[in-house]
Amino acid sequence: MNVISKTRSTIMRAAVVTGPGQIELQDVALAEPGPNQVRIRLEGCGVCASNLTPWSGPDWMTFPTEPGGLGHEGWGRIDAVGTDVRNLAVGDRVAALSYHAYATHDIADADMVIPLPAALDGIPFPGEPLGCAMNIFRRSDIQAGQTVAIVGIGFLGALLTQLATKAGARVIAISRRQESLDVAKRMGAAETIAMDDHWRIIEEVKQLTGGQFCGRVIEAVGKQWPLDLAAELTKERGRLIVAGYHQDGPRQVNMQMWNWRGLDVINAHERDPAIYAKGIRDAVDAVVDGRLDPSSLYTHRYPLAELDQALNDTRDRPGNFIKALVVYS
Repeated sequence: MNVISKTRSTIMRAAVVTGPGQIELQDVALAEPGPNQVRIRLEGCGVCASNLTPWSGPDWMTFPTEPGGLGHEGWGRIDAVGTDVRNLAVGDRVAALSYHAYATHDIADADMVIPLPAALDGIPFPGEPLGCAMNIFRRSDIQAGQTVAIVGIGFLGALLTQLATKAGARVIAISRRQESLDVAKRMGAAETIAMDDHWRIIEEVKQLTGGQFCGRVIEAVGKQWPLDLAAELTKERGRLIVAGYHQDGPRQVNMQMWNWRGLDVINAHERDPAIYAKGIRDAVDAVVDGRLDPSSLYTHRYPLAELDQALNDTRDRPGNFIKALVVYS
């Protein structure tokens, strides 16, 4: 990692990805917000697994990134407000959906900025993944008394385990690492199963459900095998929810089985920014009222200068790793 430094008061520090697995810290001009925008002095930014493919340097990736690029899970305090902004002010603590948040400051559209109440003062709040969890949970239509299997217990799977349990569902958590299964137990999972053998897992879930399988199954890995497994675990007329980020190529599905069982298949990814923002607002409410407590899932913290290590650890998941935060203050 290289560092390029200037000494002006109108600058910000930003990470630039210069090539596969390489970052450089730069001091760049501090931008002013435009109409209907605010500038946020960021306290931190979550590290998203979706960063890992561009971090690895695929053929379609262009380097260097824009300063702060790839970061989209930031929170902090507004330090400048553009014209025509209503209901937001300098000093407000907020989460934001912005796209250059691997930096000390970022610009965000005002309607993508969600105020954080005093009850969350001092608490990290990577809004985008928390909002994703709320949106996936809403589309899953999980009800009390249902049996829900969650395939893949990372940050998202752990949040969904907690939300489903708080809603009165019985959760069967399935994941590779024992550390992840331990997390699922803490989040309320009734049963945990090691994700090691396809047919053994199917048979175990069959036994646990009296041969009925699960009314809701959430796939939260983003790979072919977990998707296949999740479909096998979904009962007739059940709902299969695809929450994993499938970004590495096409997938095949067992359409004969999907047809025969009459599955409802939900692609739970959103692209409407307004729905993203609603999810973040819902997450604020859920954390305040106790339905969601992500605090124990923020297992690793790094300064901006160690963003490369944060990304590598997000890829390699050492020890008890669940979620990395890059913190600036």
